[in-house]
Amino acid sequence: MGIIYDPIMRIFHLQANDMSYIMQLVGRGYLAHFYWGKRIRKANGSRKLRFLSRPFSPNPDPSARAFSLDTLPQEYPAYGNTDFRAPAYQVQLENGSTISDLHYKTHRIYKGKPELEGLPATYAENENEAETLEIILQDRVIGLHVTLLYTVYERWNVMTRSVRLENNGAERIKLLRALSMNVDFPHADYEWLHLPGAWARERGVERRPLVTGVQSVESRRGASSHQQNPFIALLRKNVDEDHGEVYAFNLVYSGNFLAQIEVDQFQTARVSMGINPFDFTWLLEPGESFQTPEVVMVYSDKGLNGMSQTYHQLYRTRLARGAFRDRERPILINNWEATYFHFDEEKILRLAKTAAELGIELFVLDDGWFGKRDNDRSSLGDWFVHKQKLPNGLEGLAKRINQMGMQFGLWVEPEMVSVDSELYRKHPDWCLHVPNRPRSEGRNQLVLDYSRKEVCDYI
Repeated sequence: MGIIYDPIMRIFHLQANDMSYIMQLVGRGYLAHFYWGKRIRKANGSRKLRFLSRPFSPNPDPSARAFSLDTLPQEYPAYGNTDFRAPAYQVQLENGSTISDLHYKTHRIYKGKPELEGLPATYAENENEAETLEIILQDRVIGLHVTLLYTVYERWNVMTRSVRLENNGAERIKLLRALSMNVDFPHADYEWLHLPGAWARERGVERRPLVTGVQSVESRRGASSHQQNPFIALLRKNVDEDHGEVYAFNLVYSGNFLAQIEVDQFQTARVSMGINPFDFTWLLEPGESFQTPEVVMVYSDKGLNGMSQTYHQLYRTRLARGAFRDRERPILINNWEATYFHFDEEKILRLAKTAAELGIELFVLDDGWFGKRDNDRSSLGDWFVHKQKLPNGLEGLAKRINQMGMQFGLWVEPEMVSVDSELYRKHPDWCLHVPNRPRSEGRNQLVLDYSRKEVCDYI
């Protein structure tokens, strides 16, 4: 494992286990993608980026007719300034302009992996198992600094990527698009795989050839969703479970996302992933920064199974946290399908007694223990005990179950509120809503607005 910078050839070479990822600075400091695949010992310059004069691909430097951003394989492209493909980011200035142009400023290489402020991410348990490269690009005209973060792991064919955008200028900058990564592949002779689904049948598998134009999966539902998964993979032709090359991308983020592949007129494939630009803006005041979520990129030359095993090993040991990361989970019983809303303390204890006799280790009390919750039309938000069902409260029930030798767990849905609830009657403005518009319900529920401090304090 290692990250090497060759200042003469201006090449960054990232090595992770049996994988190499290579970039090169070209022209006036544009960061170009060079190679991703099976590990190579050294990038010696025998394979070069090709520069050709292409009709209708304009040139940022009119004297260099063979150089166009429209054909350059880039690491973090902008729109305009001769590139007409989908950008990785886009900003808007106070004068309405949306053009930006990033050039290399500096970089640093260090052991370990940084935390991402306010976001989940994979981690390194010690500084020797991972190495990180930060490349700072800048737009001198507007004072925008963009830090590209790359981390490689020693044990796995894994690279993680994210981006931090900083406003070091004098005026406010509005982010219209801030994706976490971009890779420009030299050709489009791949199939792509994604995981569509629906409620109760999540994670199907669809696989089809790339075609000219844009193919994408995304969510605009506020959650990454069971309809689409923030994961895609490019597959060499004839890849199966155990053979062939796979390039996979997974966004570690539970909100709206976009995963997109654009095949252009020259049959190159641009893969980008991150927060969905739909309905997204973020205002950067001077001195402020914005951190994007992390994309975990996996390379496998052992087919889909090799890819899956890499993700499983990484996520089980370097994404999951807490006491149960390396321990077996307790065997549990949940009362929901046994009782639905129709239970009292006596029924729950009978169920728990039988469970304990069978060796079950954890009893989870599900929906219906709070407010006046006798059906799914009321009481979300009223997080106090339903005394008609549980006269001795949660404490009394939990004590009895603990005495049977089991742990006690509790179901709760703190982000939701029912219209028929004490909370909603007191604070109807605490839900997500647009003033003077009807309030749309799903499953007889509204969503609490966690951007309000008083909502967080109440919960």
